[in-house]
Amino acid sequence: MNIEIISGSPRKESISIRAALFLEKELKEKTNHNIGLINLNSFDLGLLQNVFKYVDDAPEQFKPLAKRMFDANAFIIVTPEYNGSYSSVIKNLFDHFPKQSRKAFGIVSASTGALGGTRSTQQLLLYVPALFGIASPYLLITPHVDKKFDTAGNLIDESFSSPINTFVHEFLFLAERLYNPCK
Repeated sequence: MNIEIISGSPRKESISIRAALFLEKELKEKTNHNIGLINLNSFDLGLLQNVFKYVDDAPEQFKPLAKRMFDANAFIIVTPEYNGSYSSVIKNLFDHFPKQSRKAFGIVSASTGALGGTRSTQQLLLYVPALFGIASPYLLITPHVDKKFDTAGNLIDESFSSPINTFVHEFLFLAERLYNPCK
């Protein structure tokens, strides 16, 4: 199964990337799935002009991204919270590659504040069904992300292990059942 982690901050000095880097390492170590990390500060898709329905529909510079999006069987979206919602680059990405039918979505928010981006997760719970995706009911809300992960994505607050483990377990349960319903 191909799982793409979407790091949804457009900022070069992103703090939410720390959670994405940790999840990438964690899933690579603990599963046999193909794990990728799409860092949205590396792509300038521009504002939506065309929807890409196939890899060949995408402009040449976005064909590698299109292949990853179409080949993904599941996504984990890691978002900061901007003005009570998820980042616009996440919306822009999935507007270019909509209709992610029957794919599992894990939702992770990360903030340096005490609420951990809770409001952004609520907005994503509304957005995922519009993509025909299925959101894992267990969210990973990460308050004080700068005190939980270092800049390389290593966990520095061991007390946060339990929520991470539950999130990963529940996400994989859903993603694996959707990918292989007979399991």
